[in-house]
Amino acid sequence: MDVTWSEKDIAFRDEVRAFIRDRLTPELQQAGRLQTSVYSDHEASMAWQAILHERGWAAPAWPVEHGGCDWSLTQHYIFSRESTLAGAPSLSPMGIRMVAHAIVAFGTDEQKGYFLPRILTGEVFFCQGYSEPEAGSDLAALSMAAVDDGDDLVCTGSKIWTTHAQEANWMFALVRTSRTGKKQQGITFVLIDMTSPGIQIRPLVMTSGEEIQNQVFFDDVRVPKRNVIGSVDDGWTVAKYLLEFERGGGANAPALQVLADEVAAAAASQPGPDGGRLIDDPAFSRRLAEARIRTEVLEVLEYRVLAALAGGGHPGSASSMLKILSTELSQTLTELSMEAAGPRGRAYQPHATFPGGPVAGYEPPADGYVSGEPWQAVASLRYFNDRAGSIYAGSNEIQRNILAKAELGL
Repeated sequence: MDVTWSEKDIAFRDEVRAFIRDRLTPELQQAGRLQTSVYSDHEASMAWQAILHERGWAAPAWPVEHGGCDWSLTQHYIFSRESTLAGAPSLSPMGIRMVAHAIVAFGTDEQKGYFLPRILTGEVFFCQGYSEPEAGSDLAALSMAAVDDGDDLVCTGSKIWTTHAQEANWMFALVRTSRTGKKQQGITFVLIDMTSPGIQIRPLVMTSGEEIQNQVFFDDVRVPKRNVIGSVDDGWTVAKYLLEFERGGGANAPALQVLADEVAAAAASQPGPDGGRLIDDPAFSRRLAEARIRTEVLEVLEYRVLAALAGGGHPGSASSMLKILSTELSQTLTELSMEAAGPRGRAYQPHATFPGGPVAGYEPPADGYVSGEPWQAVASLRYFNDRAGSIYAGSNEIQRNILAKAELGL
């Protein structure tokens, strides 16, 4: 694989840098640099999406006819890396990176015409309704019922770990429309208007104190059949396709490389166990070096997946490999970041950060005092949030089973 940048690529990099320099405000940059999880502050994320949409860059991986960019593989990588380096807030993946691909691949012309433009503008903001109390990584075990009633499906049940349900006005969900045959059969992929009567949202307080996840209850909620993506009872086909975009197909390596650089810089100014600098401690520096090597491996794998996408394909089982590697790398680096932050990194100071959601029951000091530097406060919250990385989007144990079956024939 030739990864040498051409003059055209360098010119594009300079164009991206100039755009970010001109349009990324100090407030948005601070929100990006001090975000505590994979999700940025909601208002900052939507503000940055609006700026990107105005430029035509909100959803570069979409087909051009729907608002995407005719970029090369290298240009996609450059845009992702430059955005990360600049500290731009991340965009919510639920609409742009996830359900939009399902709508493009399986939706009707009417569905594409309504939802895709509104996802770009932020008028439609999606959350994901997959997991249930008894169906997490074993997603096909879901039981939320959707009973056929003329032009509608009447939905009853609940979804859990629903990110940003409080902010979303639409949900894409998997529901049980039939109980005959294998458990993967009889599942339907639907789009649910969150303002529909019968929906109740209860926030879940995470270990970090943030209210990003929720449990959503449905009591005889009527969903028009025109909101079904694909066919009734064949939602598993749509879900498998979409899960590949959730687990892979993005570019996580740049963010992890930036995090590794930040850890190295912090460790160079923090004391180590022998009284010298932490970065000079052999055990710490070895773990950091191993993580850096793995980020380079991840980068190459992401190149391959982006190349498949650029050629009209989809990630396939490689998405499971990317999910395992990226989440476990992130956990390693946030552990190292906590170690570099030292005692001040253990202080609970959400007010010094930009959390991904409201912080339950927390009263910041009246004078805004912060012990240490903001990055040390961020380190602890990122550490807590990242513990879920190897569980969400299908646990890493499940991803290893997928790889064993798909690639090794086991």
